[in-house]
Amino acid sequence: MPNEPDAKYRAPALEKGLDIIELLSECQDGLSQSEIARALERSQSEIYRMLSTLVRRGYVSRNNGDRYSLSLKLFSTAQRFSPIERLLEVALPMMRRASRKVWQSCHIGMETGGSIVIVSSVESPGNWGMAIRTGSVIGLCNTATGRILAAFRSEEELKELIRTHPRAVGEPELDEKKFRSELQLVRDLGYYKEKSETTRGITNLSFPIFHPSGEIAAALSCPFLERVDSLRTADLEETENAYRQVAEDLTAYFRGELTIEEDEQ
Repeated sequence: MPNEPDAKYRAPALEKGLDIIELLSECQDGLSQSEIARALERSQSEIYRMLSTLVRRGYVSRNNGDRYSLSLKLFSTAQRFSPIERLLEVALPMMRRASRKVWQSCHIGMETGGSIVIVSSVESPGNWGMAIRTGSVIGLCNTATGRILAAFRSEEELKELIRTHPRAVGEPELDEKKFRSELQLVRDLGYYKEKSETTRGITNLSFPIFHPSGEIAAALSCPFLERVDSLRTADLEETENAYRQVAEDLTAYFRGELTIEEDEQ
């Protein structure tokens, strides 16, 4: 069990219950009461009270007389809440604030079934700008979003993505050797920053958003357009910093390291 000496508030009973749930999640065949007590270095009476409550509430099942295992209730409860949906709810106001600050549009893309799909989009507050519509399916090898979603994957996942990806409208045939060398540059830099390969005059910025597990969850991207009239707006570096911060904050939120107050949204 992890030591947390700096924790300001503790709920010992809740911690015992969570310890039991976490232990049982690692034991497919279940454990007896005495085995649980030994593993958690708790007395049998403590474990008995906790197990009785967990069984009564339906989170733990008693099987074969004296063995305990997790029921499906925890799984079904988790399915009612989608972390991705909540992430997007939090992301949208953050994207809007950043867009108003730098006067540039932005969007979030995810991979599903090999396709790169825009799941959220915010337009620039000005009277012109470059924005990609929510629901658009874009390229893997010729977009910033696609490269970010490919770069931060395991080798096995990358092979599967390349194998299953259906080419988007206008996307060139994938040159895997060239693509892989580009992905290594993205990994080295930690984000993507290059001229657009689909539209002239745009510099694409894209930043990774990570799951708590460390896997890539989404990409936050900005098609940067430079203004040359008298209106002063954020330059490329300022825009880069603003959207990098949004992506880092979303990763921190996703990992439970950042709390977003409702009135901030």
